[in-house]
Amino acid sequence: MSQVMFDLDVLRSFSTGIALGSYARAADRLGRSTSAVSAQLKKLEAQAGTVLFRKAGRGLELTDAGETLLAYAHRMLELNEEASAAMRGADLEGWVRLGLQEDFGETLLPAVLGRFARAHPKVRIEACVARSAELRERLELGRLDLALAWDAGDQPPSLHAERVARLPLQWIGPASGDVLDAPWWKERERREGGGGSGGRGARKSKEPLPLVLLDAPCPLRDIVTQTLDRAGVPWRHTFTSASLAALWAASSAGLGLTVRTPFGLPSHVRAIDRTAVGLPALPQMSMALYRAQANAEAPVGRLASLLLEAVRQHMQVEAAQFH
Repeated sequence: MSQVMFDLDVLRSFSTGIALGSYARAADRLGRSTSAVSAQLKKLEAQAGTVLFRKAGRGLELTDAGETLLAYAHRMLELNEEASAAMRGADLEGWVRLGLQEDFGETLLPAVLGRFARAHPKVRIEACVARSAELRERLELGRLDLALAWDAGDQPPSLHAERVARLPLQWIGPASGDVLDAPWWKERERREGGGGSGGRGARKSKEPLPLVLLDAPCPLRDIVTQTLDRAGVPWRHTFTSASLAALWAASSAGLGLTVRTPFGLPSHVRAIDRTAVGLPALPQMSMALYRAQANAEAPVGRLASLLLEAVRQHMQVEAAQFH
C-alpha cells in the first residue's frame, strides 16, 4: 500500500478555510479562485480516504476525521514555517528582550517562544510579564526591545506602536451557573424589594455592583468605574489584586464581575449578557505591539513577526468558534 504524502499547500487551504469560517474567504486570503480551493479539498478527502466534512445548514462542519486531520495540519504547517525560518535565519544571532501583559502570557508565550527558539537557537531571549504602564516604562528606559500590551491611549510619543487589534471590553463572570443566581445579585434584589418575575436584570438596583479589578493605578479600572458612574450604577470593590489570574479565580468563585476583552479568557469564566444585569456598554481597547526602536535589529523584527502572526491566528480561531 503506497504511503500518503499530504500536500502542504492543500493543508494550508484546509486550515485557512476553517480558521476564517469560509472557504470563499480562504480563497480570497490565499489569492486563489473558490473553485481551485474546492478542488484542493476534494483532493484532500481522496488522500485521507475518508469524509472530512458534513453539511451543517448552508455551510460545512468537520467530521471527527476532519478534526483529527486539522490538528495534524496545524502541526505540519507550523513545522514547515519553522524549517523555512531556520533556513532564512540560520545564522541569526543576538538578544531580544520581550515584554507581555498577563493576558497574552499563557495564550501566546509558550508557542511563540518555542517556535522562535527552535528556528533561531543562537538568539537569546529574555521575557517578562508585567502591566502595560510598567512595560512602556521599561521600553522608554531601554530595558525592553519589544512589548505586546493594551493601549490606553496614553503611550509616550517616543514609543513606536503598531495597533494589532481593537477588541470590545466585556463584563466577565463565572462560566458555570447564571449570574442572576449569584448570592450578590440576589442580595441586590432583596435590598430592592424582591425580584418579581420577568425582567430581573432590567430593574435597576441601589445595591452596589461588586467589582473584581486590578489594583490602582490601572487604566481599565478607571474606564469601568467611570462608565458605571456615568450610567448611575453604584459599585463597590470586593476584590483587588495585582494578578490577573487572581481576578479570574475571584470572578469564577462568584465574588463579583470583572472586565476584560475576549482575548485569552480562561475556561472557568465567560462574558455575560450585560442587559441581563442592567449594565452599561463598555468601550473597546486596542492591542498594540510596541518597539523601542523603529528600525529594530533582525532578531527583534523576526520575533515581532511571529507575535503578530500568533495573535491573528488566535483571533481567527476564536472568531470561527464563536460563529
